[in-house]
Amino acid sequence: MSGKPRSDATRVLVVDDEQDIRDGSQRILARAGFSVLTADRGDAALKILESDAVSIVLLDLKMPGIDGMEVLDRIRKQPTPPLVIVITGFATVETAIEAMKHGAYDFIPKPFDPEQLRIVVNRAEEKLRLEREKASLEAERRRTLTDLGTEKSRLRTIVESLPNGVLVTNADASVVLMNPAFRQLVGLSFENGIGKPIEDCIPDAGLCRLVREISTGRHVDFEDIPTVEFELENGNFLLARGQPVLGDHRECLGAVVNVVDITGLKSLDRLKSEFVAKVSHELRSPLATIHEQLAHVLNDMVGEAFKNDKHMLGRAKEKTQGLIHLIGDLLDLSRIEEGEICHEPKPIELASLLEEIVRFLKDRAEAKKQTLELSIDGAVPAVTADPIGLESIFGNLISNAINYTPEGGKIQVLADVSGIYARVRVVDNGFGIEARHLEKIFDRFYRVKDDNTRYITGTGLGLPIVKGLVESIGGIVNVESAPGEGSTFEVRLPVDLENPPPAME
Repeated sequence: MSGKPRSDATRVLVVDDEQDIRDGSQRILARAGFSVLTADRGDAALKILESDAVSIVLLDLKMPGIDGMEVLDRIRKQPTPPLVIVITGFATVETAIEAMKHGAYDFIPKPFDPEQLRIVVNRAEEKLRLEREKASLEAERRRTLTDLGTEKSRLRTIVESLPNGVLVTNADASVVLMNPAFRQLVGLSFENGIGKPIEDCIPDAGLCRLVREISTGRHVDFEDIPTVEFELENGNFLLARGQPVLGDHRECLGAVVNVVDITGLKSLDRLKSEFVAKVSHELRSPLATIHEQLAHVLNDMVGEAFKNDKHMLGRAKEKTQGLIHLIGDLLDLSRIEEGEICHEPKPIELASLLEEIVRFLKDRAEAKKQTLELSIDGAVPAVTADPIGLESIFGNLISNAINYTPEGGKIQVLADVSGIYARVRVVDNGFGIEARHLEKIFDRFYRVKDDNTRYITGTGLGLPIVKGLVESIGGIVNVESAPGEGSTFEVRLPVDLENPPPAME
């Protein structure tokens, strides 16, 4: 599609304090034919909404000043609020669930690729189109809720095509309509439900009670109708929101219930809980060891040989250093997932950066009688990134190569150009990795443990940090390895075409 938006293009507002997210989203959506506005803060977004007719808002939850939840609440109070799609990271899953409960239409997790963004925004635009068509049909011909249950109803066709589950009841809480998405979500057959009490169609007692209250008019004068979250027998989680259907004189004719599947959000929430539990375990174990060993040294220092004291204190120092590394890695990973790292990108001469890192780590390699070499093939273009982030990427990869290569081994750092990428490969002839581990080594806390690696200390967070940093600047990281043959980690980073490399002498 052309990058120029149509005159009747749907207007989208992207609200995020990260320049890269705003620019990338604007570029992707403009190419898809949308008219795109951007704001870096919540208060700026609210000012735009006061003066511009915006249909869809992409809203980051973590921003300076007014946070995303407050912006969402203010948007929902507008006479004709736009659809809000929440931008969420790993550490904001719980807030994303709350946002869905407060009326957010959908969410998209960071980092997201262009196709994910297009799918989510196109789905929101389709919902808006269907709602406009529904309103137009209702204006042309007024019908009762019973009419909605007939097969000839055009409005019924629209409702049945909606991706979310829709249930409509009359004033005595009997079902008059349920679309296929609702039947699929709650596991009902197409023959069941119509004309039956709500209790025969919804497996959750709390939701049934709320729908009956809405249907009978108990929530007509209340805007903050509660939402209900419940779990099905198959393990899926659903979120339901209900509203009364009012007549011309504000009499309650029934209720309409919207049901969405939040199993994905729940899975992310569970992963977060498992992550915290794992962290607690990893922190508790070295702390307990430090406490025990130091207590032993302090209690028995009188009469102990100096050699024994030195050994025990050395073990305590080793465990303390491991704990410091773990906490540092956790902080780095948290900053990456929150989008708080690599905030100061600038053109970086990759060759110079690699030379400094190799020079810094050469002593560690020589201490193991290893050879550490850097080879630059031609002029490598500049890379736009935060220098600290790049140092972390290649520092981690080269340090891993040193750790997992035996004494007398060889490590090569090779830099060249591969298409539109600057490519860096860290090649070693170390222990290697079995194929069954290759898909998991970028997972948090995953470490390959065998006879060769048993005594190599580490947190299991180095490679996840590398992957997060590489992807945050639009790059790709891959690994090839075989037991006994060594490993090759390849990083490809998009080159900065506006800052070509210096001419070769």
